[in-house]
Amino acid sequence: MRLLHTSDWHLGRAFHRVNLLGAQAEFIGHLVTTVRERDVDAVVVSGDVYDRAVPPLAAVELFDTALHRLADLGVPTVMISGNHDSARRLGVGAGLIDRAGIHLRTEPSAAGTPVILRDAHGDVAFYGLPYLEPALVKDEFAVDRAGHEAVLGAAMDRVRADLATRAPGTRSVVLAHAFVTGGQASDSERDITVGGVAAVPAAIFDGVDYTALGHLHGCQTITDRVRYSGSPLAYSFSETDHRKSMWLIDLDADGSVGAERLDCPVPRPLARVRGTLDHLLADPGLTRHEDAWIEATLTDPVRPAEPMARLTERFPHTLSLVFDPERTQGDPRVSYARRLAGRGDQQIAQDFVAHVRGAGPDEDEAAVLREAFDAVRADHAVREVAR
Repeated sequence: MRLLHTSDWHLGRAFHRVNLLGAQAEFIGHLVTTVRERDVDAVVVSGDVYDRAVPPLAAVELFDTALHRLADLGVPTVMISGNHDSARRLGVGAGLIDRAGIHLRTEPSAAGTPVILRDAHGDVAFYGLPYLEPALVKDEFAVDRAGHEAVLGAAMDRVRADLATRAPGTRSVVLAHAFVTGGQASDSERDITVGGVAAVPAAIFDGVDYTALGHLHGCQTITDRVRYSGSPLAYSFSETDHRKSMWLIDLDADGSVGAERLDCPVPRPLARVRGTLDHLLADPGLTRHEDAWIEATLTDPVRPAEPMARLTERFPHTLSLVFDPERTQGDPRVSYARRLAGRGDQQIAQDFVAHVRGAGPDEDEAAVLREAFDAVRADHAVREVAR
């Protein structure tokens, strides 16, 4: 069975001030063409279909168009909700849409109930594990501690239990939206850390022929059987070096996996440039970036006059301007943002405690801080679902 693995469409998202809906529509067209020309048997979409819980109407219309075009091909699609989606909204009408071959899996309780597709060699069971917010699903999975590994592990126990009841030789595919150990993050993914931990081990998916992951925006191979497709478009300048693509997966009769990486259309290349304004305007080596979307970091010791206007004369698609004067770390003029770069909320809070009283929090106090941050995240998730 030949699968096309994609994820993290983020329909409705903009890139800085640029509306990406046209580029997202081009990607959908590319997806449909690929399905038709490469004889794809099933499409899997591993979450974050939309960029936010209540997407703009234009994004909903594009999603509707995508569903119709996929259904018209007669090729089944299995799709899960991600941490950016409202699972309840995305799942509206799932029973009816199911009849058209579009299988939406947004309910955590259905983790052990597969979509069964068949080829010449027998059944393939597709298990859709939507994003599992630990604080919201810990009771469903009867886990003592609300953590990603605990709830995802419990969901996979249901998958393996169901798979054990299937006919011998039944192959299996899991769709999951999670941060798996070994994956490389970018700036455009929403933090899902709980209890100071975001990642789960790849071994949690043992016993499954192929795991189609979503959440991280870079295409990555965790193991031969566990892969991220990444997002089809770049959503931050941290993805400048990404090669945006999908996985074409061949699942053989014995469950062995073959994978081919297929490139996605690039609406415009990205580039990060750094230096003084005069250097950026004069450097002939930057000519190749003149048509790219640009993030420019200026290192002038004094902020120059009208830097954006001057930059756009050479780089008309400059979208982001960062000021980072070359100074030593001990210089009191080093910006607050630069001092905090690379630190998470927990570390910033602990550093603040140390700054105020001269010593950092002890183990119990650090646990209180973690619980507070987790509670805020859980409350935010509940509010998004309720909107």
